[in-house]
Amino acid sequence: MLKFFNNIDRFIHRTLEAMCSLLLAAMVGFTLYNVIMRYVFNNPPVWGDLLTVLSNIWLMFIALSLTARDNEHIALNLIYEKLPNRLSLYIRQFWKLMIMAIGIVLIIYGFELVEGMRGKYWEMWYFEISFQGIEFKENYMPKKYAVAILPLAGFLTTIGAAISFVKKV
Repeated sequence: MLKFFNNIDRFIHRTLEAMCSLLLAAMVGFTLYNVIMRYVFNNPPVWGDLLTVLSNIWLMFIALSLTARDNEHIALNLIYEKLPNRLSLYIRQFWKLMIMAIGIVLIIYGFELVEGMRGKYWEMWYFEISFQGIEFKENYMPKKYAVAILPLAGFLTTIGAAISFVKKV
């Protein structure tokens, strides 16, 4: 049974790492495309910067869940090494509980924030030249797309910290 849970944990971990890699590649790709379109063709896309920022937001929150799971977050290892092993373990476990609490806060308030974003949009205005002259066009993207990562990241962070807590590494 333990082997089954380890396999599921390994699959989820690899999937999250792949998502981070994909989001990083997307962020670099959007940035390169935007720069080339802006400075070479003098026609930057309206959505270029927005999707770069959106990719960055999602990347950082998914990476948060991975660092909680792998104990790669900022820690005071120098202090832990000077303390007795038992006390060091208790302090580390306490911080894992705090990370779980932060994950729960992200879940609760993340859902509230996503629900509160109803009807709010990022405005991506652009100009279009036509036979009638310069036309002011509008394009919108719901803001809840960016903040939808909060409850998901809270869940993943809580689960990751719980796995780390059980493993006591």
